[in-house]
Amino acid sequence: MNLLTPVTLGSVSLENRVLMAPLTRMRADNEGVPSPLAAEYYAQRASAGLIISEATQIAELGKGYPATPGIYSDQQLAAWRTITDAVHVKGGKIFSQLWHVGRISHSSLHPNDGLPIAPSPIKPTGKVYTASWTLAEYETPRAITLDEIQTLKTQYVHAATQAKAAGFDGIELHAANGYLLDQFLQDRTNQRTDAYGGSIENRCKLVLEILEDIIPIWGSGRVGIRLSPYGTFNDMGDSDPVGLFSYLINALNRFNLAYLHLIEPRATTAGGNDQLVADAPRTGQLFRQLFTGKVVLAGGFDQAGAEKAIEDGEADAIAFGRLFIANPDLPKRFELHAPLNQYNRATFYGGTEKGYTDYPAL
Repeated sequence: MNLLTPVTLGSVSLENRVLMAPLTRMRADNEGVPSPLAAEYYAQRASAGLIISEATQIAELGKGYPATPGIYSDQQLAAWRTITDAVHVKGGKIFSQLWHVGRISHSSLHPNDGLPIAPSPIKPTGKVYTASWTLAEYETPRAITLDEIQTLKTQYVHAATQAKAAGFDGIELHAANGYLLDQFLQDRTNQRTDAYGGSIENRCKLVLEILEDIIPIWGSGRVGIRLSPYGTFNDMGDSDPVGLFSYLINALNRFNLAYLHLIEPRATTAGGNDQLVADAPRTGQLFRQLFTGKVVLAGGFDQAGAEKAIEDGEADAIAFGRLFIANPDLPKRFELHAPLNQYNRATFYGGTEKGYTDYPAL
C-alpha cells in the first residue's frame, strides 16, 4: 500500500503519504485569530503524513473572506502556537500556507486599505462574501504599484518569520486558485507592461523573488509551493498554460524545494462542488517529469486513484481535502479499508464545532 509508506519531502520525514490539504473553514475571529477549537481540529488529524494549514493571510489586505485567519499579528501567532503544539503532541507535522487573495476580495474585509489589489485593474466575474457574510458583486481592483510590490515582499518575509515563531514545521507558498500570485502568473489577469508583466518570464518574476526572500528564513527543504495549472477557479486562465507552467516549474528546480503541490484541473472549483471534469488534462502527467523534486497532487482523489498516482510515478504524496474534513483518522481508515464518514458541505464554512471537530474517528 504505497500511501502508507514513509516519504521525505525536503528536510521533513513523513510517516505516510496521506497529506491533509489546505482547507478554508472560516472560523477565525474578526481579528483573524484562529478559533480556540482549531487546536483540537488539527490535532484530531495529526496522523496525516503532513498537515498543510488552511490558507492564512499575510496581511490585512490579503484577506478575501470573512473569518479567515492571519499570521501577521502577535495574537494570531500565539493562537497558531497552540495549534502547532497540539499537532506536535500527537506526533504530527504541520506547514503554514501563506496567502494573499489579491482581487478575490471586497473592501469591507479590509476597510483601512480600500479596494483589493491585483496585477491589473480587471474585475472578476461572480460574487464575493463581504464582511457581513452577504454576497456582493466583485469590485474592480486597483493595480498594485512597484513600491507596493516591494512592501508585499516584506509582508511575505514577515509572515514566513511569524510562521517559524509559531512552531510550524515549514511553509507552503500559495500561488494557485486565482489568488494574488496566480493572478501575476496568468495573462488573463496580468496585463502589466512593466517588469512584472508581458512575457512569461516577467509574469513569473514575483513568485520567484518571493521564494528567494523567504527561503533563507526556513531553508529550502522546509518550503513548498502550490500551483493550479489549467485552473479556472476565480475567473482564471492563460493563453499558453503549458508554456507558462513549464517555464515556472523548470525555474523552481534551482531552489531545491521540499515539494511542488499541483492541483489537478479536473477539480475546477477548488472544492466548491463535487463535480470532476472527466477529460481534463492531468498535471501529474504533464509536469511531473519537469520537476526534479517531490510532487504532491490534490484534487478529487479517492484511495484507489491516489495509490495509482503514486504507483505510476505521477506523485510522491497525495493531499486530501474533503475526505479529511469528515475522517480525522483518514490514514487508519485507508489502512483498514474501513468505511468513510460522509462530509456535510453545509458545515464547511463558518460555525462552531458542528462539522468541524465532531466527526467520529474509528
